[in-house]
Formats: sequence, C-alpha cells, structure tokens
Amino acid sequence: MKITRLTTYIVPPRWCFLKIETDEGISGWGEPVLEGRAHAVAAMVDELADYLVGKDPRHIEDHWTVMYRGGFYRGGGIHMSALAGIDQALWDIKGKALGVPVSELLGGSVRDRIRVYSWIGGDRPSETAAAAKAAVARGFTAVKMNGTEEMQFVDSFDKVERCLANVAAVRDAVGPNVGIGVDFHGRVHKPMAKVLFKELEPYRLMFIEEPVLSEHHEALKELAHLSSTPIALGERLYSRWDFKRILSEGYVDIIQPDPSHAGGITETRKIAAMAEAYDVALALHCPLGPIALAANLQIDAGCYNAFIQEQSLGIHYNQANDLLDYVCNPEVFAYQDGMVTIPTGPGLGIEVNEAYVKERASEGHRWRNPVWRHGDGSFAEW
Repeated sequence: MKITRLTTYIVPPRWCFLKIETDEGISGWGEPVLEGRAHAVAAMVDELADYLVGKDPRHIEDHWTVMYRGGFYRGGGIHMSALAGIDQALWDIKGKALGVPVSELLGGSVRDRIRVYSWIGGDRPSETAAAAKAAVARGFTAVKMNGTEEMQFVDSFDKVERCLANVAAVRDAVGPNVGIGVDFHGRVHKPMAKVLFKELEPYRLMFIEEPVLSEHHEALKELAHLSSTPIALGERLYSRWDFKRILSEGYVDIIQPDPSHAGGITETRKIAAMAEAYDVALALHCPLGPIALAANLQIDAGCYNAFIQEQSLGIHYNQANDLLDYVCNPEVFAYQDGMVTIPTGPGLGIEVNEAYVKERASEGHRWRNPVWRHGDGSFAEW
C-alpha cells in the first residue's frame, strides 16, 4: 500500500481536517489544527507530505520518527499539530485495512466507555448556573467553566469575589456530587493564583485547570500545597519531552495533552503512559471536531489512567457548525448517563461526510482568539 495524496480542508467553525489517500482505495482522516493557526498547520502538513507520498502508510512509528526528527528543527504547536493530524489519519488507514478499531491495534481496551464533561459559560463566565443545571438535566455528571476574566499580576479582590460567586452558583445549582472543573486558562499569574486556590477550596472542585501558564511550571510548587484540589495542565504542551519535567517534579495531578496538538495518537499514548508511571490521571483536551474526538476516544480506550474526556458539543465557539455536522454516523457519539461509548468501527470508528466537508471548506474560516487588554492598556492573557 502506498500513500498517494494528502488533502487538507479548512472548515467552520475553527477546524482543519485532513484526508490521506492510498493506492488501494483506503483513506484515513485526521484533524491537524491549532486553534487560530489552522492555515499555518495546513501549510506544515503540505510540507510533510513531500516525505510521505509514495510511502507505505502502515509504518506509523517510523513515519512519526522521521517527521519529528528529520527536519532538524522540531516541536512546537504548528509542527506537532500537523504531525498529530497525519498520525491520526495513518492509524485510521491501518485500522480500516485490518477491519478493527485503532484501540485494538494499541493493545485492546481497558474500558468500553468513558465519562465526558460539558462546557458551561464562555470566555467571560456569567449565568453559568443555569447552563450547569441544563447540562446535568441532559445527563452530564461533570461540567467545566472558565474561572475568571482578565486578571492583572496583582488585582483587586472584586475579581476574586466574582469568580467565587460564579463557582458558588454552579455548585448550588448542581449539588455536591457533580464534578466542576474551573479553568484559569493561563489568565492568572502566580500572586493571584495563590489567592484563588485558597478561596476556592470549600467548593470541592474536580480540578483547577491551567492555574498558571505552562511555562511557569515552577509556580506549581507553591500552589500545590495551598489546596487539596487537583491541578490539571497540559493543553499547551506538545510532546513527551515537554511533559517530562512537569511529571518528574510531581506538582500536577491531571495531564491534558491534546491528540490534535501533541503529535497524535502515537505520541499522546506515550505521554499517557509516562503519566501513569507517576500516578497522574489523564483527561485529554478536545474542544475540537469529530475526528479529533474519535482519536481521543481510541486513546482513552486503552489508557488505564484516563478518567474523563472533554468534548465540544454545544461549546460557545461552535457557532457556524457543531461537532456532529461532519459525520454520517452521529449516533457513534451518543452520550448516556454522562458517558460516551468508545467507537468500535474500523479505524477511528467514524464515517466522515466528505461531501459536506468539501461544501463547508469552500467557506472556510479565519478564526482568531480575542485580544484582551487590561484597564491600563497593557496586554491581558486570554
């Protein structure tokens, strides 16, 4: 079998899909995207295609190694996201060629379904209690919300109180046994993170996500001792080498690599195994499309430390299109009792609606995250 073509499709709301074709008529799909940098990732896929065309798609580990190491410069969001989508598509081809789900090729499943959580609230959290109550009514047993808006290095306490009021309202709305993740989104600097950690302790959160930016990992040493709430981090880390120090220093309880950013199925599974060795949980990051979610679930199937899965159905970013629009078998993502079943069809287990992908790619997108500023005019982390 030989790879004949790689084609990328920039589709609304903010995604990029990849189709890899072969001379035996078997095609695979992946989702190589970095939110806000979709066109740059597509260009990187095109560069990597020079190496792949004419190769046997089944030699996944070797292709991954060459695409990562063979260009001399390596790593980072653009390179690793392009590599991720290609890797997903290669696994999809291999599974389809053998008539088995990718999870079977990775050693088989340790679970047949996994808990999922629903996003509530947007970039500026408000009215989150009603959204949380609605999510629980739909069967979700866990929700995630943004904790704060922009926050200065040292800020006034009214912003802390606003965060606490939102979290308290959600806890009151859903009761004591629904998991609540609070995402600081890297918006909070260490001085204010210390304040928030202590103040949020009474709400018994499922986790606090990105309490500081990943590059400030040394701050976690101070934060970890301020609260019993688990610390989650990792959507902006792209390889096992990025995660190595985070894991070895022991201050993170949950890692959140994104299989569309962190080198695909091949690399993310290695990162998950590293985390298991440190008794760290896995909650894969996935506010993306259906191909990405399918790849996530194939990884979740075989990772003992996976405990919950992010998914984007109804997320505030999905305005022009939503998660299920691009698949012919949306029932594969049917949520029940706050969980989703691992797809068992060949490859990634989904059937992409290629005609609709092409139709929406004719519109495309130029999604960019907002640029925020503080009251003094200086840049604020979004």
